[in-house]
Amino acid sequence: MSEKRDYYEVLGVQKGASDADIKAAYRKLAKKYHPDLNPDDPEAEAKFKEINEANDVLSDPQKRARYDQFGHAGVDPSYAGGAGGYSYGGGFGGFDGGIDLGDIFDSIFGGGGSTRRANPNAPVRGADITVSLEISFMEACKGIAHDIEITRSDTCDSCNGSGAKAGTTAKTCPDCHGTGYVRVTQRTMLGSMSSQRPCTKCGGRGKIIETPCPSCNGGGKVQKRKKITINVPAGIAGGQTLTVRGEGHAGSNGGSRGDLNIRISVRKDNLFERKGDDIWVELPITYTQAALGDEVTVPTIDGNVTYRIPEGTQPGDVLRLRGKGVQHCQRDGRGDMLVRVIIEVPKKLTKAQKEILQKLDGELTEKNFEKKTSFRDKLKKLGEDLKKNMGI
Repeated sequence: MSEKRDYYEVLGVQKGASDADIKAAYRKLAKKYHPDLNPDDPEAEAKFKEINEANDVLSDPQKRARYDQFGHAGVDPSYAGGAGGYSYGGGFGGFDGGIDLGDIFDSIFGGGGSTRRANPNAPVRGADITVSLEISFMEACKGIAHDIEITRSDTCDSCNGSGAKAGTTAKTCPDCHGTGYVRVTQRTMLGSMSSQRPCTKCGGRGKIIETPCPSCNGGGKVQKRKKITINVPAGIAGGQTLTVRGEGHAGSNGGSRGDLNIRISVRKDNLFERKGDDIWVELPITYTQAALGDEVTVPTIDGNVTYRIPEGTQPGDVLRLRGKGVQHCQRDGRGDMLVRVIIEVPKKLTKAQKEILQKLDGELTEKNFEKKTSFRDKLKKLGEDLKKNMGI
């Protein structure tokens, strides 16, 4: 039997992925590999089947829990028959039916490495929780303390996680004797084949709860809402994830809690634009301010500051205010504020205003317009080149 791929790998998600992430990944892949949409791809049907098999397990909380603890053997008993210990018998090749090659491998390699034989009552870490948080542009720049409410699994207070009603205890499973596995022998054309499979009587837990706890229905966990205050650091950017250790789902059998992951998104600002840790802003000024220079008010994330625009400022010039940008997350210091100058041309001029501008334009010389003069010279040369090439 060929080795199955890890179900999380099949769907392209992390082991602690949320139900929503798993659902989204499944939909995307199912659409991509649906046989009806890929009639020319001979592998599409096999991939589609593999994707559905992975989703069937990971979208079911109970199956997923067994898979996380026992691997494929926890959700597909037949899988252990192909990958687990086995023996040949019935006179084939001289092997006796009592020989178990799985035991031979254990004696050679030391055993203990197979998840099929893991202690069903060993501590298991709880799953992570992933949530999204949208904050404003200024909150990202300055940092903020934010409350988040989550629903997570907690150890049941009534039974302390045992799953058994108070005053009672779980009993060792008589079929697997607490190991969580039973050995099954099948006769095939090659002889007798034995394998380990999860015990169906106890569901692989090794224990049987005869009187379940009424608070958790024997699961040992209950769903609870909790408010957690997180500190969003100054300078965080959209797309980054904050991790709060130990605030995820409760573990099993004394295992540690999972983590809480907060994915940050940042709303756009109607004035500022962020590029890395620098802040950009457009500053409209008049023709006169650009020509003569002037003191103007420039907005920053710390408030307004006064800045002296130099005489002869050109459209598109960028002014730099050092240290007025966003706080660096990984080191001390801040980015810069970059001010792009926009010269606004006046509209709806009166007759008198037009006459003033025309008079001014007549008094200005070529030395006042370097770019205009340069452009005129380029046009003149272009004309000369055209005449030369055309033989005029």
